[in-house]
Amino acid sequence: MAERKPFLLRLDPETFAALQRWAADDLRSVNGQAEFILRRALQDAGRLPDRKPPPT
Repeated sequence: MAERKPFLLRLDPETFAALQRWAADDLRSVNGQAEFILRRALQDAGRLPDRKPPPT
């Protein structure tokens, strides 16, 4: 499993509540939803390197 790097993210209560509702709608945790949104934004912007399978 890929290593995860923890970090603190401060959000205003309104933004957090909206993220929490969205996460519940998608059956994800708030953390999982935030990661999903960030990853999609990075892919759309062309800033996320392609994942290549490890060499065998």
